[in-house]
Amino acid sequence: MRELSILVIDDEPDNFDVIDTLLNEQNYVLHYAADGQEAISLLDVFKPNLILLDVMMPKMDGIEVCKRIKSIPQWQSVPIVMVTALNTKQDLSRCLDAGADDFISKPVNSLELRARVKSMLRIKQQYDQIKTLSNLQESTIVFLQDSIDGLCGNLASTLPHELNTPLNGIVTVIDLLIDDYQNMDKDELYEFLLVAQQSAYRLNKLTKRFLQYSQLEILTSNPKFREIKSTKTSIQILIESAIHSKAEQVNRLDDLLLELPNLEDVEICMSDKDFVCIIEELVENAFKFSQPNTPVKICTQLKDGIFHLSISDRGRGMTEEQIAKVSSFTQFERKYYEQQGIGLGLQIVKKIVELYGGKSSISSIYHQETIVSVEIPSM
Repeated sequence: MRELSILVIDDEPDNFDVIDTLLNEQNYVLHYAADGQEAISLLDVFKPNLILLDVMMPKMDGIEVCKRIKSIPQWQSVPIVMVTALNTKQDLSRCLDAGADDFISKPVNSLELRARVKSMLRIKQQYDQIKTLSNLQESTIVFLQDSIDGLCGNLASTLPHELNTPLNGIVTVIDLLIDDYQNMDKDELYEFLLVAQQSAYRLNKLTKRFLQYSQLEILTSNPKFREIKSTKTSIQILIESAIHSKAEQVNRLDDLLLELPNLEDVEICMSDKDFVCIIEELVENAFKFSQPNTPVKICTQLKDGIFHLSISDRGRGMTEEQIAKVSSFTQFERKYYEQQGIGLGLQIVKKIVELYGGKSSISSIYHQETIVSVEIPSM
């Protein structure tokens, strides 16, 4: 992985020296351009992950430079932080309209600079992950033979919303804090930060799940990349730990029904990590699509060298048509007030099970019950 590159655009070399000194322990590669035209001509050379741009410059001011950089498709995703002595809302509004992503006031404070640079670079890295995910999806889509048109349409319609919802939560909180943080007490600031943190966690989880699905798609389609592993930890410990953790998160411990015969000597052809992922995804789905005070049942059985796992809930259920469309990432009967999702959980389970030579299936009675069953070879 190449080092993170930062381009500083400022007509005063002394200002670059200050920034260089403040960031010298952060292991960034800093580049300098004395004016906007020079900076634009060197973008392909420096390949910046972040741009620190002075507003007040001769020839071409920072706002115009920002507009021109953001008009180049290749560099639209690179965050631009304006370094400015301007502080009126009109001035800041002009910067935002030009495409700026953040501000740092002069004189530059070392803690503020490091924090904002770190935050913007993290956002850029997350964007790059999403872009990589998109490219991976394009490379794996040739392996999907059924419902290919539905898959593309549903991803195109749901992915932007799923990404924008947590992003909007983060941006909204940041805007509110910037506009009114001086009038907020500590409790208000803390609550706003919690909202931003929750949105960031949600976005991070979504990104990781898409990356996980894409990697599983490649692995299941290319046998040469597979590395079959087995469990090292007790199956019973893994199951109980995973389901209790998920149940506690939604306050539904009393809804769990466990039928786990003696699993002490059972060892399956699956890594601990992948097995726990299956349990967590299926239990999370069961809780998500059933009401509190209704049972969620987990059953296991070892028969003829095959480990059988089933997780059932008494929730909304699915029609045969809906079950058939699970692989196309279709959302079913979502209300505006319900938790959103893109239906990746069951697909991740399916791909993991396939990877280890197992089987998965769904049976359901509409508006009554859903049972997801998994079969995994034992050692």
